[in-house]
Amino acid sequence: MNVGFISLGCSKNLVDTEITIGIFKNKNYTIVNDPKQADIIVINTCGFIESAKEEAINTILEMAEYKKKKCKVLIAMGCLVERYKEQLEKALPEVDLFIKFSEYDNIAQKLEEVLEMKGYNGKQDYNRLENYIDRVITTGNKTAYLRIAEGCSNRCTYCAIPYIRGPLKSRTIEDIIAETKHLAEKGYEEIIVIAQDTTKYGIDLYGEPKLAELLRKISQIDGIRWIRFLYAYPETITDELIQEVKENDKICKYFDIPLQHISNYVLKRMNRKSNEESIKKLIIKIRKEIPDVVLRTSLIVGFPGEAVEDFQKLYEFVQDTKFDKLGVFIYSKEDGTPAEKLPNQIHGNTKKARYNKIMKLQQEISRDKLKAQIGKECEVLVESSTFDKKYLIGRTKMDVPEMDGVIYIKNKDKKDLINHFIKCKIIDVKDYDLIGEIV
Repeated sequence: MNVGFISLGCSKNLVDTEITIGIFKNKNYTIVNDPKQADIIVINTCGFIESAKEEAINTILEMAEYKKKKCKVLIAMGCLVERYKEQLEKALPEVDLFIKFSEYDNIAQKLEEVLEMKGYNGKQDYNRLENYIDRVITTGNKTAYLRIAEGCSNRCTYCAIPYIRGPLKSRTIEDIIAETKHLAEKGYEEIIVIAQDTTKYGIDLYGEPKLAELLRKISQIDGIRWIRFLYAYPETITDELIQEVKENDKICKYFDIPLQHISNYVLKRMNRKSNEESIKKLIIKIRKEIPDVVLRTSLIVGFPGEAVEDFQKLYEFVQDTKFDKLGVFIYSKEDGTPAEKLPNQIHGNTKKARYNKIMKLQQEISRDKLKAQIGKECEVLVESSTFDKKYLIGRTKMDVPEMDGVIYIKNKDKKDLINHFIKCKIIDVKDYDLIGEIV
């Protein structure tokens, strides 16, 4: 039977989808990309914020229409199901199976029960190495995400992740290295290390952060060319980690640090472990040690109690710091989180206005940052091309897939260089993207 998958939400969710595809593939199901061809449709949902929940519900209803045609079974899994399974079962009878995290091991068995088929038996550990090895990579032929831990123990007051995914649970260094060697053998050269909080990797297993050591060991694997890590919380960015990024040529000089705010009052209400002074010191230290570093952050505006002076402090911080990359979220109340019940909730129009103001400022900063790249040479991973093949489309070492911009490379000879690393010179910029030519 044909199985089609839709993965919503973050890259960590995507790894779950890839593992699940691998499980079905090993059970001799045929994986298809077109829902019209699917006998079974699996939707991996996100339930992190309100807009993600709406997207998940709309996607489920959209896919349910295919049950009027070829589709026999509709399955929903992921964060939304983990949070609201009982409510969803009542509200969405179109869905045949709702699968919580604890049931991922037996997803094939549960499906076969629905289809009255025999087969899959026995309980397995969903996070076992074999499942990671068998997963089907969906991010091209050169790039793969490497999830090093599950869950989070930070308990930020606005975040539902600990309630959905549980506390931090790191994988062993041995398992991660074994998976990375397998990826390298299959030709993957860019490894993107992810977790809910990558910088706390290893604390639960080894009693101390082990990210720097892990990155060093990954870099020693033959075939790995680029290594990057995302979601580095500021309080556990160690001097050892900074030095490893500085000295290791394979690690991208890129720090993705979700700061969320700069006002100490707001940070305290968020239950964040850093403060204005420690954040500013960290940024100065990183830029001093790694002058060509790219800094990315994410912020939340409109958090309950964010006064005019708090927002102004945040605005001035963005203006002065000049992050290379920056994303902004509008705060939304999440069921069961402490922030949901905090007093002084901010009006929606105010939140939107603050979002627009920060984004407009960052747009100007980003434009200046990109213009400063003109004339420089860089290495690019080519991932696709324009329809007429006049331009190749790729990413530099400083761009994360789907988060950051791309580089359009003039391809006068219309060469087929997809999945190749090439040298380029940046000659122009357009919006958030670069224009280059082959050197």
